[in-house]
Amino acid sequence: MSYLTGEFECKLDAKGRMMIPAGLKKQLPEAETEGLVINRGLEKYLVIYTKTEWDKKLDELSELNEYDRKVNQFVRYFTGGATPVVTDAAGRINLPKSLMEYAGITGEVVLTCMLNKVEIWDKKAHQIMLSNEPENFAELAEEVMVKKGKAGNE
Repeated sequence: MSYLTGEFECKLDAKGRMMIPAGLKKQLPEAETEGLVINRGLEKYLVIYTKTEWDKKLDELSELNEYDRKVNQFVRYFTGGATPVVTDAAGRINLPKSLMEYAGITGEVVLTCMLNKVEIWDKKAHQIMLSNEPENFAELAEEVMVKKGKAGNE
């Protein structure tokens, strides 16, 4: 899978179904054949993975020490809400009610592509998140990218 790009606004219908925007659907051709997995995010948002990307996450988790309580706590929480979803004939996916409640999703959402996954934010929560942009984004970029050896300091 290539990296996903874009940000899309969507509305849920009364049954909690969301139409996958055409621009995103083109980037997820495997969604119709293998399905998607939706789960809680690390903050109050949801995450969509292709089945292949979800399996990669599970492979990473399976490498951790299952006898470590913190590992078990993390794995339990990280995988606990994971729900396989498939698109219906109209190209919609149904967001599970428990996950919608977790993320505070009420009707309008913003889908934000994040490399190999898609975050689903309640529209108001997304606006709040964006309004909390770091005061000096350039300093944050330098700090993060230098640690990864990407800022030319290799």
